[in-house]
Amino acid sequence: MHNSLTGDFDIQNQIFLDIRPDALAFLEARAVVKRLNQDQVLFEEGDVVSHAIFPHEGVVSLMARMDDGRSVAKVSVGKEGFVGIVFLYGGGETVSQPVVKVAGYASWISIEALDAAIKKYPCVRDAMMRYARSLTVQLMESVACNSLHKAEQRVARWLLEAHDRVNTDRFQITQQAVSEVLGLRRATVSAACNALMNQGALRYSRGTVTIIERRLLEDSACECYDRIRRAYGQAPANTIL
Repeated sequence: MHNSLTGDFDIQNQIFLDIRPDALAFLEARAVVKRLNQDQVLFEEGDVVSHAIFPHEGVVSLMARMDDGRSVAKVSVGKEGFVGIVFLYGGGETVSQPVVKVAGYASWISIEALDAAIKKYPCVRDAMMRYARSLTVQLMESVACNSLHKAEQRVARWLLEAHDRVNTDRFQITQQAVSEVLGLRRATVSAACNALMNQGALRYSRGTVTIIERRLLEDSACECYDRIRRAYGQAPANTIL
């Protein structure tokens, strides 16, 4: 793999792990691994997608920006999937702004190389389509969650999802970033984080979250978290097609 970073990096993206070894080798030879820096904008809304981005660690939120300055995440992506879903539907312009909310690293693969991989290895498209179906579940659950569940439940759910996408119990995310992702007031997010800290679920200090007792965080989250997790769990690991 052609790394733009120094050192060795583990392949953790689930799509990479689900395809045949020869297909993986094909993608690795054409991938560039880059850091995902917090607040980095990967594409602007309306850009023509030139690369698909497969996170191995970190969280990318696909943001919707309103004319009045407000924002909310349509969906978030981590090592279970990829950024650039429009590729599967014929390509074209992005319909949201992918922004890195939790830092990590990802494999960038040009659309031309990915198209060649799909033509040569059907398992690549199959793995990507499985993710696309799971992403649809996440989108539908998010609509219900944003309409029906309390702020503390939604904050707990999002922090659990972020925890699943990193390799540590400690990661950086500001309350402002969480408020933008969830479409909540910052004061509301602050109150939710204080409640979770009082329960002993986490510690929050100067933009750094430390998960202390994950079970307590799960108890505070709504049922949407389990439904989304089950949807992504439907894709069998290490499937050879």
